[in-house]
Amino acid sequence: MKEFDTLDDFVGTHFIYTYDNGWEYEWYGKNDHTLDYRIHGGMVAGRWVKDQEVTMVKLTDGVFKVTWTEPTGTDVALDFIPNENKMHGTIFFPKWVEEHPEITVTFQNDHIDEMIEAREKYETYPKLVVPEFAKITYIGDAGINNEEVIAEAPYEGMTNDIREGKYFDANYKRIKR
Repeated sequence: MKEFDTLDDFVGTHFIYTYDNGWEYEWYGKNDHTLDYRIHGGMVAGRWVKDQEVTMVKLTDGVFKVTWTEPTGTDVALDFIPNENKMHGTIFFPKWVEEHPEITVTFQNDHIDEMIEAREKYETYPKLVVPEFAKITYIGDAGINNEEVIAEAPYEGMTNDIREGKYFDANYKRIKR
């Protein structure tokens, strides 16, 4: 297994993790300032995003924090401890996302205006704060700026396909169906 120490070790990594509450997420640190992700379980399962601007820092050897604010108004703070297959995430959902999660369950990049419109139309506060530990169930070395990693909507069984080596080839390119 790859050993993580520096931010350079972390950037370009593809993770699948499951929060203790059962929500399953897939996350790819595309480069040192953007990420792509898909949500496979939880209240916004089916949502996927490319090129989300983030801040990534190394807190100490092998421990990394990633933070961002989405067009929905959702704030996210993730702490990765990949050498121990653990992470902790806190998601701060605006009230409107809690009440209308279906609006966000889409490929966000094609619906930014709708996200902003909903953010302005519906209640933002109080936020639903979801702090959860998670177990990392997959770590892949996808490389930097690999557009193949998160390139389609999530489907039932996708994370199992990835973990079982049925989704990416040896060069971390999608296996065409």
